[in-house]
Amino acid sequence: MVSDAAGAVSVTAEALERLCAVAREAGAAAMRHYAEQGVVELKADRSPLTAADRASHAVISDALATWDPRVPMVSEEGEIAPYETRRTWSRFWLVDPLDGTKEFLQRNGEFTVNIALVEVGAPVLGVVYAPALDVLYAAGAGLGAWKHARDAAARRLFGPSGADGRGLVVVESRSHPSPALEEYLKTVRVARRVQVGSSLKFGLVAEGSADLYPRLGPTMEWDVAAGDCVWRDAARTGRRASPLTYNKPDLRNSDFVIGSS
Repeated sequence: MVSDAAGAVSVTAEALERLCAVAREAGAAAMRHYAEQGVVELKADRSPLTAADRASHAVISDALATWDPRVPMVSEEGEIAPYETRRTWSRFWLVDPLDGTKEFLQRNGEFTVNIALVEVGAPVLGVVYAPALDVLYAAGAGLGAWKHARDAAARRLFGPSGADGRGLVVVESRSHPSPALEEYLKTVRVARRVQVGSSLKFGLVAEGSADLYPRLGPTMEWDVAAGDCVWRDAARTGRRASPLTYNKPDLRNSDFVIGSS
């Protein structure tokens, strides 16, 4: 378990480092179930739920409560407070303990642990960790966005450089094809399409490996908050604009497009 420290959660380099450690611990808990098929349950929305989801959720909820019990948490695998309660929150944790459960079950490595701190409707700390790939994206308001890949030194991210004559590299969902996406892509010059699972799509745009991530289909706030934070802070100065907002009454997102078009 990450060691405790006194005081409230703040948006600092030390807090981001600690959040990275929490994500790595949760990822390790999920990986203990990776080689097993195990029992897969179906939730009310027909999405899969595994022991790895639960194990990661337990690690994260314990670690964040120990860190600062005054900051509430919304997790895909936890009890979600009604909007009448949430509307009073100025800050809260937004967590997807295992984003890309379908990728986890297919053993392709493209699943992530997503943890974000949201303040006044925007993510200000965020970590996306892919434990099977040992790739971690981390960002914070005023701290920049960073990629940690295996044993390589952390690399600062500055986002895509913008469209050129060759067209755009578009990153899209591996598991959620969309007729609306096909129609949208007719309106932009596409050089190449890349299918990737989970919040890794945000990371690819933030690091400049892709130019555009259009998501024209259903997502929830916990699916995107950590990756959105990485995108917002992949800038040389200030923060990038994002169409995403948080702590909405039903936590569902509208269609969105991230990146340079």
